[in-house]
Amino acid sequence: MDPRRLATAIRLRAVQMVAPQGFGYLGQALSAAEQVAAVFTVLRFGVDRLVCSPGHYVIAPFAAAGELGLIDDDVLATYGRNGAVVEAIGTERSPVLDYTCGSLGQGLSAAAGFALSDRMRGRDGRVFALVSDGELQEGQVWEAAMFAGHHRLDRLTVLLDANNSQVDGPVDSITTIEPIADKWRAFGWHAVDLDGHDVAAVAEALDQAGRDTTRPSVLVCRTSTVHGLRCLPPDADGHFIKLPPELAEAAVAELTEELESLR
Repeated sequence: MDPRRLATAIRLRAVQMVAPQGFGYLGQALSAAEQVAAVFTVLRFGVDRLVCSPGHYVIAPFAAAGELGLIDDDVLATYGRNGAVVEAIGTERSPVLDYTCGSLGQGLSAAAGFALSDRMRGRDGRVFALVSDGELQEGQVWEAAMFAGHHRLDRLTVLLDANNSQVDGPVDSITTIEPIADKWRAFGWHAVDLDGHDVAAVAEALDQAGRDTTRPSVLVCRTSTVHGLRCLPPDADGHFIKLPPELAEAAVAELTEELESLR
């Protein structure tokens, strides 16, 4: 599927997933849609690995998997309900993903472990790790980055969703994490700073990362948690968006129209 169309479909499905509750982690799907679409376009299931470090971001991979027929629609419709396999915050039961976290900041360690294990076993798969910028406040992320850089885990690619949003407010109001790309480069990584809503740019950067055989790569994707939905009010809390029925209906109509225009 064309990644632009898939990104829009991810947003639409994410709206439909949170609408029954009237609130949820919609902003994470809005900010990461292009990144997830680009990854799912190249991801080889059974060969490559997919890590979603921030557990509340699983809505985006779930939506992509639903659009591609990897998760049944009736299963996706149970998103966020008690006992559902597709829980609002990912767990060890989460489909499609190879690893996700409850506590933030742990996913990169798992991704580095996968990459090193695959190398030792002679597997040629890539490891894609979705990481949030808020997680950069966790020391474990930098320990894992140092480890991956030291071991030159070139099959590891991080998609860093730099949306400047976390539960306490803007990330830069909590802790200064800039300059992000330069910090990763200091740990021996190939780092690209780009518009995370330009799906062609993300796809090109993923391709370049796959051809770099000397070091791991990180794509610092600058995004917004309200991107792609004009109907959202200007004061919408992107971390945990409230979606009453009338707003959900407007969002579905807007994204359906956009999806039709991309045919």
